[in-house]
Amino acid sequence: MATQNTQAEWLINTPEAAQEYINGKRLDEVECIIGDLPGIARGKAVPATKFARQSHFHLPDSIFFQTITGGWGEAAGEDGFIEKDMVLRPDWNTTSAAPWTGDWTLQVIHDAYDLDGSPIPYSPRNVLKRVVELYRAQGWEPVVAPEMEFYLVARNIDPAKKIEPMMGRSGRPAAARQAYSMTAVDEFGPVIDDIYDFAEAQGFEIDGITQEGGAGQLEINLLHGDPVELADQVFYFKRLIREAALRHDCYATFMAKPIGEEPGSAMHIHHSIIDIESGQNIFVGPQDGDTDAFFHFIAGLQNHMPAAIAVMAPYVNSYRRYVRDHAAPINLEWGRDNRTTGIRIPISSPQARRIENRLAGMDCNPYLGIAASLACGYLGLMEKKRPEAQYKGDAYEGEEDIPRELGAALDIFDEAKDLHDVLGPEFARVYSIVKRSEYEEFLGVISPWEREHLLLNV
Repeated sequence: MATQNTQAEWLINTPEAAQEYINGKRLDEVECIIGDLPGIARGKAVPATKFARQSHFHLPDSIFFQTITGGWGEAAGEDGFIEKDMVLRPDWNTTSAAPWTGDWTLQVIHDAYDLDGSPIPYSPRNVLKRVVELYRAQGWEPVVAPEMEFYLVARNIDPAKKIEPMMGRSGRPAAARQAYSMTAVDEFGPVIDDIYDFAEAQGFEIDGITQEGGAGQLEINLLHGDPVELADQVFYFKRLIREAALRHDCYATFMAKPIGEEPGSAMHIHHSIIDIESGQNIFVGPQDGDTDAFFHFIAGLQNHMPAAIAVMAPYVNSYRRYVRDHAAPINLEWGRDNRTTGIRIPISSPQARRIENRLAGMDCNPYLGIAASLACGYLGLMEKKRPEAQYKGDAYEGEEDIPRELGAALDIFDEAKDLHDVLGPEFARVYSIVKRSEYEEFLGVISPWEREHLLLNV
């Protein structure tokens, strides 16, 4: 009985959805998690009785130096690679069900601190919090709405084999070029049903699910809100979508470009900013016109996103998405109701006026992708520059002005001291080292294309 009382005490601080999920059940386990640089959930699973007694737990800081392949970037700093312990403390507001598990389990996102209580500067969630606080110091509340694109694909356990669309209910592979088709969505009905069920158990509200242009490609839209809360949701959603897919003998992939001949997957980010004192959208003027702040934010995206691309497109595969006439931007033009531009102003009521960044890939860490986009806009608001003229027509006919591969993107990122000051210089240092380690590992791999075309011909 004492254990039940202790459990009830800490659960008082958690969201209603988490409390409802285990109401009348015996909570078995709590997953204590934190997102690393790629956005992978790291942490520990502990018995519920132990979790009720702990205020924090420890993990080595080296989880933030690890590459996507499991290697290590030499980013430990002056102390060397000694794997110092961090203090991880739970954010009770993130307590959420893990409804795919075989027992009654909750998961809680933690924040990382050093032993002196200072936030770990290269923890992605802390990076986003840092950027949000810069806005709040100016009297602004940033608001975002992410859109998540992903593919449901056939199981693939052989890296040498091309990725193929999943089989739908009809027994046929998912069809391409069926954007917004309800019939195509119905093909994935059982997977989508589980996505909805898992999201409801976790207390998340989905704004809509649509079929995108790729074979087996779907998009989930989330309601707008606080950047950290929305990044938490995307972080959670990636896991729940993968789990829903596995229940139906397929994979969910968030690769930016999983199938060469199909469109890539983006995480479009919609931005608006609320004046904390007045509660008004700072992009809207007295007669519902565009404000200077509206144009300054766009200019910030145009001027600083080339340096931020390395964060929004973090892998070599990310740059395969930026293909002319293939549903992804190739430049930083801006336009109203124009999906060919990298920066789009959607149709909306004046108070819902927002700026959509279409550059970020779905493979980016949601905390870092949102932080980088907000950082570019913040710099624009501080610099008060005007953007280039609005682009009229098909922006694919314009010039490309974004990096086309990761090495070039990292070179630009490394020189962007203004961006580093917003995201945090120590984060920028660690991020660059880890990403260059990944890039150098990739350059050591000889591809099938090279063996096929160069082995006997050159």
